[in-house]
Amino acid sequence: MMKRRYAEIAGWGMYVPSRVVPNDTFVTMGLDTSDDWISSRTGIERRHLVAPDEATSDMAVRAAQGAMGVAGMNASDIDLVIVATCTPDHVMPSTASIVQDRLGMLNAGAMDLNAACSGFVYALATGAAQVESGRSKNVLVIGADELSIYLDWKDRSTCVLFGDGAGAVVLRPAAEPGLMGSTMGSDGSGASLLTIEGGGSRVRTNRNGVHPNGHANGSNGAHDAPMNYLRMNGPQIFRWATQIMPRAAEQVMAASGLKPEHISLFIPHQANSRIMEATAKRLGLPKDKVYSNVREYGNTSAASIPIALCEALKTGRVAVGDYLVLSSFGAGLTWAALALRWSVQIPTHVTAWQPIRRQVQTRMAAVRSVLRRGDRAVRTQIDRRLGKGD
Repeated sequence: MMKRRYAEIAGWGMYVPSRVVPNDTFVTMGLDTSDDWISSRTGIERRHLVAPDEATSDMAVRAAQGAMGVAGMNASDIDLVIVATCTPDHVMPSTASIVQDRLGMLNAGAMDLNAACSGFVYALATGAAQVESGRSKNVLVIGADELSIYLDWKDRSTCVLFGDGAGAVVLRPAAEPGLMGSTMGSDGSGASLLTIEGGGSRVRTNRNGVHPNGHANGSNGAHDAPMNYLRMNGPQIFRWATQIMPRAAEQVMAASGLKPEHISLFIPHQANSRIMEATAKRLGLPKDKVYSNVREYGNTSAASIPIALCEALKTGRVAVGDYLVLSSFGAGLTWAALALRWSVQIPTHVTAWQPIRRQVQTRMAAVRSVLRRGDRAVRTQIDRRLGKGD
């Protein structure tokens, strides 16, 4: 009889941009708000925003390099790259393909997964299934988003909430359960409650939120706000989130045979401190078992949970044998939760060799990519001269 195969997290890494924006910045911008108004309603005090030339793939690569270093793996060890994001570099190709190329993962498949803020847990469950089935050995799972580029900086109900960042983990096979129960769900009837309408095939706009026929579009064609801005019905999202996030956590706990007293740490999606507090109360978890870093980063969408996981590991909040529950919600409307038993020793330090090795591998991948692009450019010129493709 074939022994059952499980999946465990072998490495982890995170990246946040260096630019820090405190709440007071919004006051100086002229918004009708204050530091107290924002922090008392959301728990957010500051957030990290990307530089003008910083794309989602840039953050994803940095987080992935950290995860690979902790796992002690080379680029050639990875079979699949999954990037959970709703802010890809391009409509196509996938951001995962760009990351795969930049890291030199020649043996890996690559795909994006868009479940908005629920994306990382969706991707983690998907990657675990690949490992458990034997279809993949090692899977790199990344959550990365930069929603700041879609924010209306005159809308205080949304622009104060979001930050940018990326988090990553590496999954590998295990003899005992690491990742345990998971659940994923969606209710598309609430899709309009949190949306960026422009840029897709339903509402076609250019970068300025203008429809190709020449007239400026607003929400539902009735307002002057560009369709490329993020819009949210805050009160309805709040009410729904306080119901669905604990419900999802309860489902995976029941499926994994866990009770509240078994949980060492609950890591919820870092969207709003009041939502997290309401969720913990319903689950019967004390405050010291709930991890929160929303004060520092705001809502980083798909990067929220992996960033929180990395910080929890770094600060000693997780030990071998601990049971963790991750729970998330997002646009779609989507939700997902996952229970896991932590099974990997947490390194107390990183050797000097690891950053050097990652730097060498990244440079080799860059050279390899340039050579391949050059080869394709030469072939294109030859084809043109020979009249091929006309």
